[in-house]
Amino acid sequence: MKIGELSRRCDVSIRMLRYYEAEGLLQPHRTPNGFREYGLLEVQTVERIKLLGAAGMTLATIKQFLPCIRGEGHLLEPCDELRATLIEQISQVDQKTERLMQSRQVLERFLREIQ
Repeated sequence: MKIGELSRRCDVSIRMLRYYEAEGLLQPHRTPNGFREYGLLEVQTVERIKLLGAAGMTLATIKQFLPCIRGEGHLLEPCDELRATLIEQISQVDQKTERLMQSRQVLERFLREIQ
């Protein structure tokens, strides 16, 4: 399939797909005339990138994770580096959650004071 079809199928912009390719996340086959040709493997890769991105991971982290995803689903191959990265990601989410909770408490206090 061409890049436009992959874009529609995965609901990802063509620009983003080219960026993924530039970053080494996608490696489409090139036809003799230079066109990119994508297959089901690339569809699966883009869906995995979206999944990890939805978890709040940066593209650099996603690059670490992609080789650890195996099979048809979203299973991860266990490895020490992967565990350490997951622990760090969870810690970052916890820190963001704490900051948001503090902001919420301040807003609630302001609301109580003006009522």
